[in-house]
Amino acid sequence: MPDAGRPSISVLLPCRDAAEFLPECIASIESQTRSGFEVLAVDDGSRDDTARLLDSWAQRDSRVKVLAGQSAGIVPALNLAAEHSRAPLLARMDADDVACPERFSRQVEWLQTHPELAACGTGVEFVSSGPLGTGTLRYQSWINALDSPASVQRDLYVECPIAHPTLMVRRSVLVGLGGYRDQGWPEDYDLILRLHVAGMTAANVPSVLHRWRVHPGRFSQRSPAYDAASFRACKVHFLRSEMLPPGRPVVVWGAGKVGKPFARELQRQGIAVAAFVDLDPRKLGQSIHRAPVLSPDQFASIERPFTLGAVGSPGARSEIRRALTGLGHSECRDFLMVA
Repeated sequence: MPDAGRPSISVLLPCRDAAEFLPECIASIESQTRSGFEVLAVDDGSRDDTARLLDSWAQRDSRVKVLAGQSAGIVPALNLAAEHSRAPLLARMDADDVACPERFSRQVEWLQTHPELAACGTGVEFVSSGPLGTGTLRYQSWINALDSPASVQRDLYVECPIAHPTLMVRRSVLVGLGGYRDQGWPEDYDLILRLHVAGMTAANVPSVLHRWRVHPGRFSQRSPAYDAASFRACKVHFLRSEMLPPGRPVVVWGAGKVGKPFARELQRQGIAVAAFVDLDPRKLGQSIHRAPVLSPDQFASIERPFTLGAVGSPGARSEIRRALTGLGHSECRDFLMVA
């Protein structure tokens, strides 16, 4: 069972009060069809039975190393695990999730056959003891459709296009980017956006290989670093530094519950909004955040705009893409979808 040589994969497994779901997580890692891995499990100040479960696992499997965190959160825990890793590939795993048996094998094969990729994720299936919400199911469908580097880049500013618990990244890439950072917004999205800014690409293996658990105690559902405002701050920070071309008016297409908060965040970070575009006749001619609301016909008269399609519905994003492409605008060069 244990490999004597250097492992090909280091699994980064932060744990905190994870005893309820940890046995199923451990079983899924033990069931991987690819065995050449090590596990760096960080017990980050657990108060339940997590430490005992991890120690028992390490005693029966020499591939498992248990590290003591400082109860400082997921970013220090991940960096601690990465510092102790020995493999050229780092795989993320959450202690409340389940990896399908072929996950590690398929991801290694994907990175071997696509050497241009810095990282990859997989498709996901959300699981819960109760009914899944509409937004969760919409996100599942969206991320499972991102099956190429081009689709990941296209929707990079809609949401994080790589499900973090499924991430497999080249160790040299993570080290070169300086590891994980705590910027007050999601550390996984921050990493993927830094990877993109550095000129690297990521993609998803086009298969559902991970069961992503939804439950009230999940860290991302409790921490303010994962709320909508933090995601917007993260997106605008990277848009400002990497995507928004100087000298071109920024237009927000969508003056609703997505577009208005996004425009506020743009202005908060020093980016002027030249105009909104909307189809609602009640909004046309009004001013929102000191910017006029225009119809699509009026928008066509703006010279060299850079447009941010800020709507929540995938169907509405498709309509905006069609409208802008019809006007001769090119995605990523002249417009982006955000949410």
